[in-house]
Amino acid sequence: MTNITLRSIEIFNVKSFNNQLESKPDQLLSLLKETIQSGQEAIKQAFEAGASTLEIVHTRASFIDQILIQAFNVHFSDCNQSVALIAVGGYGRGELHPASDIDLMLLLKEKESPETKEKLEQFLMLLWDSKLDIGHSVRTLTECIDEATKDITVVTNLMESRLLTGDESLFNDMVDATGPDKIWNSKDFFKAKLDEQTQRHRKFGDTAYNLEPNIKENPGGLRDLQMIGWVAKRHFGTRISHELADHSFLSQTELSTLNECQTYLWKIRIHLHYLTGKHEDRMLFDLQRQLASDFGYEDGDNNLAIEQFMQKYYRTVLELERLNELLLQLFRQEILYTDEQEEPVVINLRFHVINDYIAARNEDIFIDHPSSLLEIFLIMELHPEIRGVHAQTIRLIREHKHLIDEKFRASQTAKQLFIDIITQTRGVTHELRRMNRYGILAAYIPAFNQIVGRMQYDLFHAYTVDQHTLFVVRNMRRLSVPNFAHEQPLASGIFHHLEKPELLYLAGLFHDIAKGRGGNHAELGAVDAEEFCLNHGQSEEDSKFVGWLVKKHLLMSMVAQRKDISDPEVIFAFANEMGSLAHLDNLYLLTMCDIRATNPKQWNSWKANLLAELYHKAAAAIKAGLDNPIRREFVSQETRTSATRLLAKLGVVSEELNELWTPFPDDYFINHTPYEVSWHSQILLDPEQSLPKIKSRITSRGEAEIFIYSEENDKSFAIIASTLEQLGLNIADAKINITDDNFAINSFKVLEDNGSSPTEQYRMVEITDKLMSRLTNPDDIINPSNRLPSRTQKNFSVETKIRFDQLVGNDITVLNIVASDRHGLLANIAKAFAECEIHIHHAKIATAGEKALDNFYITDKNHNPLLDDQSLEKLKSTLLKYLN
Repeated sequence: MTNITLRSIEIFNVKSFNNQLESKPDQLLSLLKETIQSGQEAIKQAFEAGASTLEIVHTRASFIDQILIQAFNVHFSDCNQSVALIAVGGYGRGELHPASDIDLMLLLKEKESPETKEKLEQFLMLLWDSKLDIGHSVRTLTECIDEATKDITVVTNLMESRLLTGDESLFNDMVDATGPDKIWNSKDFFKAKLDEQTQRHRKFGDTAYNLEPNIKENPGGLRDLQMIGWVAKRHFGTRISHELADHSFLSQTELSTLNECQTYLWKIRIHLHYLTGKHEDRMLFDLQRQLASDFGYEDGDNNLAIEQFMQKYYRTVLELERLNELLLQLFRQEILYTDEQEEPVVINLRFHVINDYIAARNEDIFIDHPSSLLEIFLIMELHPEIRGVHAQTIRLIREHKHLIDEKFRASQTAKQLFIDIITQTRGVTHELRRMNRYGILAAYIPAFNQIVGRMQYDLFHAYTVDQHTLFVVRNMRRLSVPNFAHEQPLASGIFHHLEKPELLYLAGLFHDIAKGRGGNHAELGAVDAEEFCLNHGQSEEDSKFVGWLVKKHLLMSMVAQRKDISDPEVIFAFANEMGSLAHLDNLYLLTMCDIRATNPKQWNSWKANLLAELYHKAAAAIKAGLDNPIRREFVSQETRTSATRLLAKLGVVSEELNELWTPFPDDYFINHTPYEVSWHSQILLDPEQSLPKIKSRITSRGEAEIFIYSEENDKSFAIIASTLEQLGLNIADAKINITDDNFAINSFKVLEDNGSSPTEQYRMVEITDKLMSRLTNPDDIINPSNRLPSRTQKNFSVETKIRFDQLVGNDITVLNIVASDRHGLLANIAKAFAECEIHIHHAKIATAGEKALDNFYITDKNHNPLLDDQSLEKLKSTLLKYLN
């Protein structure tokens, strides 16, 4: 398609418009609507034909200017009061994206008369009826000054004001009265806008690297660019352009980079507005795939088109974050410290501190001493009083990062500096993030460059790989701070007993470094990690240890969430993989920090308790000796004995328990703790409770547990699953044992839809009552919910996968299901089980973003494993019928 320019297209013919209006003066509204529609369509067609981003943004503003001027001149031609029509905000800058609001101010010298008020109302109504998205204010000059004095937002809008038509002297009076010499001097303005930016960044978690970023408000977004422009305008009376470069605040290269980044974000924003037909600044999942296609990306072997597009976006905003920091530092020095220059405090021959910011002592520091590109970050760790890096030094770092080459990386000085940086007692997270922002981390570890800005197109990973990695290290560091020990008491206690915490940090830094290369990223990353450690002076044993952690970093989470950790054989196999308490301690910490840094919604008390339970059981197995595995019969007997002691304190005699427990299988005592058995037994021995016996409680660990004892029924699990789903609950864990006299002992751990545990007593009563009602009518199964998937889920296609395994010696079949996580999934699975007369003995329910990862331990109706192909195929086809 041949590119065109908007200069070659006539968007609005003023003469023709006025001629038509003169012939039909009562048709102003219809003429405006027709003109606006045709003009907007012409601009859109020009964009689709290749008109430049800048042309689109500025032409639309110019087009709307003409529309408003004509409408104003017609409407206020006989007005007796002075009125000025003023464009403010982004429109005042002469920038209008396809669906951006058109911000206006109607300025008057004095309070409007009734006649003028009527004209104002009619004018605004005309614009709204013309389908223009108008944001407006009507103020007198005095009101304007008062509002601007009180509100930083108002004065910011007015700074960018532009007279469209009307009383020019009135406009000039407003500009003069709200200038920096009258209100909001540049120092106060800068402080207020800096605080405003800090608050906005905090709202977005101080990261631009979210799954659905807001290209305007996120850190590194268009608002950060505007922030620089506002400060420049207030202090210098200029905008971000060649004038700012003239003030020596931007080099020509930086100015070019800044303009390229802004144009790229503008282009995305234009696409967003046209795709949605509205003012939309969020890159939602349902738009990202189309955006990637519109920008010309295609799927590759190891990199989807959408991931390539988003990586380009994230790297763009990272560049803008760097420039934002540089310019704000320059402004800080120019505006805040001009009259408060302190004597530099010398740190060493290369660096000194000026006004709390570290600075290079001359411009050739990094040429003469390349290792100082790492040294500066170590100094900041050692000197917590330093607030940041001096702007000119940021520029020098960026200009000289190319010096980090193979020779630099082979230097023993550089290697020692990097190890020193990662082993400090404070500031490690801050400086690693700064190193990433300045491009130093990617330069020093080339493999890290591949994951900078890299996203994974799923709902499980909420951040880019590099940001996730740094969050993992942050979580590790947080465990070392006594003030945060209450957040994760077990993990904090373990951390403080680590012999070499730096090995954990290195594992955290490398655990996902091979993402996107193809193949198993854990195995590939383990090779990188071990090689890096060996090259950085770590012993062969420690290097292998870090490599092992990287290679196994997914294991503990998988075992905890998808295997039956009440089974001694599962625990023994996992403990064998660990081999020692040191391996277990470090892997537990890495796993916990990894999950917590993957997605804030993925970590909850349920997962915390699961990991802790697996940790304690594996630790006990290791301490008991890996050459002496604990037998199932021993676990069963130990649980009986402990539960008997607990119940004896409540006055329950052993004879009663022997009679109650006689039909209970060993698996029941293996699957439950003594405290659970004690609670269940109290319920079952209560003569006032009729069948089905149902109780719920909040455990000491904050989990919601439901106990159900009823006659065995093929439909029971389907009824329970559909009822809980109707109540908005998810089953996180299910233990189902069948007694010799054909009763089902059901124990469920449930979570609310948001991942939290129900904690209110009324909620537990509601659950119990609903289950009682449904189970007393077993023939009336609730149909699973057909609720549509959420907006985000519907953009991900998950292939349903079904796999069967046979547990040797356990006489049980393990069914593994991977499917799209959605409402009613478990109820549908339960319906398939009922249809095939399948008994569930245990279930582990887990989710990873848009995926459900469910394991069921099952038998046929005669409590035998499913061994023949016919039975397995029948169950598989039935499951697919309900799940697809």
